[in-house]
Amino acid sequence: MLLTIMYQIMWIFMVATYVEGGSHKPNIIIVLADDLGYTDAGFHGGDQIPTPHIDKLAHEGIILDNYYTAMICTPSRAALLTGRHPMQLGLQHGVVAPPCPFGLALNETLLPQYLKKFGYVTHMIGKWHLGFFTQEYTPTHRGFDSHLGFWSGRTDYFSHENGGKRGAGLDFWENMTVAREYNGSYGTELFGDRAVDLIMSHNQSKPFFLYLPHQAVHAGIPPQPLKAPQEYLDRFKFIKHDGRRRYAAMLSVLDDSIGNLTAALKKSGMYENTILIFSTDNGGPADGFDGNYASNWPLRGCKYTNWEGGVRAASFIHSPLLKNPGTTSHHLMHISDWLPTIMSAIGEKLPSNIDYYGVDQWPSIQFNVSSARNEIMHNYDDGAGAIRYGDYKLVICCTENEMNGWYPEERSYIGANQKLYIHCGERNSSLPSCTSADKYCLFDLASDPCEYNNIASLMPELAERLYRKLMTFADAAQPPRNKPSDPASHPSKHNGHWTDWLDKHPVL
Repeated sequence: MLLTIMYQIMWIFMVATYVEGGSHKPNIIIVLADDLGYTDAGFHGGDQIPTPHIDKLAHEGIILDNYYTAMICTPSRAALLTGRHPMQLGLQHGVVAPPCPFGLALNETLLPQYLKKFGYVTHMIGKWHLGFFTQEYTPTHRGFDSHLGFWSGRTDYFSHENGGKRGAGLDFWENMTVAREYNGSYGTELFGDRAVDLIMSHNQSKPFFLYLPHQAVHAGIPPQPLKAPQEYLDRFKFIKHDGRRRYAAMLSVLDDSIGNLTAALKKSGMYENTILIFSTDNGGPADGFDGNYASNWPLRGCKYTNWEGGVRAASFIHSPLLKNPGTTSHHLMHISDWLPTIMSAIGEKLPSNIDYYGVDQWPSIQFNVSSARNEIMHNYDDGAGAIRYGDYKLVICCTENEMNGWYPEERSYIGANQKLYIHCGERNSSLPSCTSADKYCLFDLASDPCEYNNIASLMPELAERLYRKLMTFADAAQPPRNKPSDPASHPSKHNGHWTDWLDKHPVL
């Protein structure tokens, strides 16, 4: 404890010297991949899909080994940008679907709004997914100076349309203008090119913030949700499964775009004073779930579950400003921790009147001291949930249609040379399985990271205590903000595109 306090004092002194000396605050770039599988990233052991640019940044930065997100898109994005838990925000129940009139509450302050107070230029490129039924909920009304991208949860990678059986509508925006001129441009490349342009044209008298939530590798819309330029598809002819081959091509485009972004930072001279954060928003959808073929192997479950495969995520931080690059942090971290961590890194404080769930991880990242976090409330919704406390995880399991198993099938690929980042313990056949019939299940992630063995019967007092902690947090949660679909939202009523349909004068 004394050593931790000493390191925190050292960091406060360093920040004060840094700011008083007149140096520019560090540039902040957050790259958020969408639906990336835990083992698809090379730095976690994947050897089927080369990700050299991502891997180089990870290995030269700090890999975050015990890092967690929400299990789906909207809650993770809300937690990242507010520093608050999805259950504090009423966003614990599913995602914001395009025709549903709700979103992240307007009384929440977002990361770009904080950064603008300290002189930052703030840009967003990519996927929003936090509501758009009125303009007040959209990116350029919530702290971003500019936005190029889409407001909903998924679009076609080339046409940029989103929609279902009753017809699709365009969802692509340049600030508050419908951007029809990008039809035919591949989304991942388009977003990567815009990031390079913003970096190269930035006036470096002001600090720079870029939030880059990529479309990749989330599935697009039917009839072919997994699309990539032909040259990338050709790189992976050796993958026999069509869905997995397409997924690999999509991830390869993402990796190249990150390589271009890094090159632009170095060419512009911004690299030396930039903190780059990489994360995915949740675990990968495996085995065809949600139309995709990510790999979280050997972790259990996938996106939309509270199993490790749904919430344990690939992440790292990279910067010349780091004190111990080339290392791995094993400290527990949650996606909501980024906001207070970033504020600490730039030498600023958050308001004291807001109940943040996120904690400042900057001393832990910089000096490898103990994390301020020892537990994570994953979620509780519709009778299912999970909490991690230290090495123990309590799971209230689960709906029958969830992906509750392990998915090492050929289409997820386990390479002959693959060195798995996660080493599972042994299965104990004497222990009961974990099913929806159980009140709860308990796992020791230190010895059983793949959630094979339910030890609730062996440690009943701990299991009951964690259950009560989760229920107490759930009792204090905000009610879900979800609203039913509104037929008035449909693009057929708005010149063929999704828009802010409940405003008096929607964008046409």
